[in-house]
Amino acid sequence: MKFHNLLLIIFLIFGQISCSDKEEKVSIIKEDNLEMQMIEAYKEGLREFNKGDIFFAAKKFNEVELLYPQSIWAPRSILMAGYAYYSQLYFADAIIELERFLDKYKGHPDTDYAYYLIALCHYNQIVDEKKDLGEIIKAKNYFNLLIKNFPNTDFAEDAKFKLELIHEILASKELYLANYYLDREKWIPAMNRYKKIVNEYDTTIFVEEALYRLVELNYKLGIIDEAKKYASLLGYNYQSSEWYEISYKILNSNYKKTEINKEFKNKKSIFKKFKQLLQ
Repeated sequence: MKFHNLLLIIFLIFGQISCSDKEEKVSIIKEDNLEMQMIEAYKEGLREFNKGDIFFAAKKFNEVELLYPQSIWAPRSILMAGYAYYSQLYFADAIIELERFLDKYKGHPDTDYAYYLIALCHYNQIVDEKKDLGEIIKAKNYFNLLIKNFPNTDFAEDAKFKLELIHEILASKELYLANYYLDREKWIPAMNRYKKIVNEYDTTIFVEEALYRLVELNYKLGIIDEAKKYASLLGYNYQSSEWYEISYKILNSNYKKTEINKEFKNKKSIFKKFKQLLQ
């Protein structure tokens, strides 16, 4: 009787070991299958991206993250989804993917790339410097962030170049507003805008006209010393420009409002001009 009991105990022990081994093998098989599914989804996403079906490609890239969020492929797949949307100018969708990447995978080696793509998404939505101030400011902030946090990268170098263009765009907007006030004979708001260009955007091509307008407005308001000061500044820095030449006429006693060359009046939008350089 005792012998039979002993055999039963041994049988149960081996049975449990056998079951344990079987469960472990099933788990390993499932894990292998999951990884293979993830890799296949990523490859399919790449295939569809190369075919131009970016929506299905993004769907497959997102599937990779859902299948195996802890894998090294998960953050890559989010970046690829973001880039897929960006490549076809779906900037809002791209920003959603990229911001999700930054939120979920803090400190990832490709963080600088994600910030750069977001900056480009905002930058490429600037169509008119008179209206798109929100996108201009967002692009500026992201480019500044790249330069500050990732200074030794190619992304930071390109960010510096694009910030120079944004600087021109912001100066162009100030000049547009200043001229708007000038045309409506709102002298003080116009002067404040021109002064802002001189003080904050002195490296842009718009500073010459701003200086000239300050000469003109100060003379009109009877502030002759200020008019002379700005004329001197214009002459010292831009002696060969047309703005400098016509500023002389203002300080003559027979001053009449000077008509600006049509080339200046119909100056092409500075942003559109720079956009052509990038194409």
